[in-house]
Amino acid sequence: MRRTATALAATVLLTAAGCGDDEDYANEERPPAPIVVTAAITPSGVAVSPEKFGAGPINLIVTNQTETSQQVTLETRDTSSGPGITQRTGPINPRDTATLKADVPSGSYRVSVGAGSIDAATLEVGAERPSAQNELLQP
Repeated sequence: MRRTATALAATVLLTAAGCGDDEDYANEERPPAPIVVTAAITPSGVAVSPEKFGAGPINLIVTNQTETSQQVTLETRDTSSGPGITQRTGPINPRDTATLKADVPSGSYRVSVGAGSIDAATLEVGAERPSAQNELLQP
């Protein structure tokens, strides 16, 4: 009797596990892998590298090479097509670094600091970078 009940329970579980939707499920491709964009704040201006890249997630790593704390702003230059992007770091102490993560669509961006005497840098973001679908060891 026990064997029959166990066999019946196993059959029911296997049958239930096999049930499902017959429709194909289309996986969406992964977004592009994040790239690192570096920026240095100097007394004369903000320098970024690379200045041109494709749309997708970025990690903007900023180093402050001035003698005072600075706050970096990444913002869309052209806001005629919508609200755009504006992201800020916290205060970055002299000789320290900060990281700003953003998912940037195509367009032109300005990387600036609050001090008016320090010139801003411009980022040009082109078409979206390829998917990271086939890249191994991605999160």
